Amino acid sequence: MTRLSSGGRIEVICGCMFSGKTEELIRRLNHVRLARQRLIAFTPRRDTRYRLGSLVSHNGLSVEARVIDSIRDIPAHLDADVHVVAVDELHLLDDSPDAAREVCQELADRGLRVIIAGLDQDFRAQPFPAMAQLMAVAEQVDKLYAICVRCGAYATRSQRLINGKPAPADAPTIVVGGQELYEARCRACYEPAQ
Repeated sequence: MTRLSSGGRIEVICGCMFSGKTEELIRRLNHVRLARQRLIAFTPRRDTRYRLGSLVSHNGLSVEARVIDSIRDIPAHLDADVHVVAVDELHLLDDSPDAAREVCQELADRGLRVIIAGLDQDFRAQPFPAMAQLMAVAEQVDKLYAICVRCGAYATRSQRLINGKPAPADAPTIVVGGQELYEARCRACYEPAQ
């Protein structure tokens, strides 16, 4: 791939559920617009919580986005005048962990600013492999925190609940939902999946 400029970079915004990842992504994209740089945002087809075709934060902020199934779909959507590529909820894409790193590295090597947002851990408190790989190669990583619904401390875990109890360890890794399925919890209040 031809290197367009040396200005490319990867930024990762991560954290648990309700930590403001999408809100921070939208804030950065608003700055991109103010700078009159052309951007394109992407969201996974699996994310059906709000409006398909939009990045939407839990507090209602939104940005128009293209719907994709795989991070490998992104290059086909890019015009030569795009400066910034944003992907929300990376952990919801159907890709191998290497795919995210490879595509993002390729885009950054072309001179693009790539901003990725997503959960860093699943409900078992295990790293999402694609996010972990991107955090290792990114120029900037920002880990955001929510507030624990139990004690008010900084929350770093996403507790998935089924009928008010922690989801079992053998539950599916990906289940799309909001406050009806998840709670933000700190290390002390998090209940490991059994």
